[in-house]
Amino acid sequence: MHVKFCGFTQLSDIQTAAQLGADAVGLVFYPLSPRAVTIEQAQTLSAAVPAFVSVVALVVNMPKEELVKLANDVPFDILQFHGDETPEQCEQLASRVNKRWIKALRINAEQDTPDSVRAQIAQFADAGASSILLDAYHQAAYGGTGQRFDWSLIPHDSALPIVLAGGLDAQNVAETSNLPIYGVDVSGGIEVDKGKKDAAKMRAFMKAVKRDRWQNATVTDAI
Repeated sequence: MHVKFCGFTQLSDIQTAAQLGADAVGLVFYPLSPRAVTIEQAQTLSAAVPAFVSVVALVVNMPKEELVKLANDVPFDILQFHGDETPEQCEQLASRVNKRWIKALRINAEQDTPDSVRAQIAQFADAGASSILLDAYHQAAYGGTGQRFDWSLIPHDSALPIVLAGGLDAQNVAETSNLPIYGVDVSGGIEVDKGKKDAAKMRAFMKAVKRDRWQNATVTDAI
């Protein structure tokens, strides 16, 4: 199971996440988010990410000109479209900056079914997405709400690897082990405050997900 920690604003938190073995770290470039970072902050944070850990840039309905500037200024690896972008828009924007990309789908239990989710995923697969992220729907937010959706809506024959987000923490992430997913994405579940991570929560989350790796844990007790 792959792990993405998202919503970093503090350099020390990035360093801790890397030491704990996170596969990816997410930086939020959505001004309305309490976890948003500036270009300057992102440059400092991304510079602390070691090789083999992916930097993911989360954007929400970002105009092409802003995305080009972001890609020129910040060395990120993967684009995460988290707004209302269509498959065609995602493909065009990602091609413009020559980046691999994933799309977040907000799952609404009142409207979605496994078949409808599967069909949406197929559209983004056809457009060239590398993975799909499933998050909980919220009328007033594009993500980061800490809410969990009905996991029975996750399709078993997805056209793309699925990353699960929404309401995850060290106490419940073990419940995802039998789901048809490739990875998990957590933000609020490892925080002490918006954008400020809790080292103990990060450690507990990694221990819950990657149990085999932690059988002989050597990370210092200070983390």
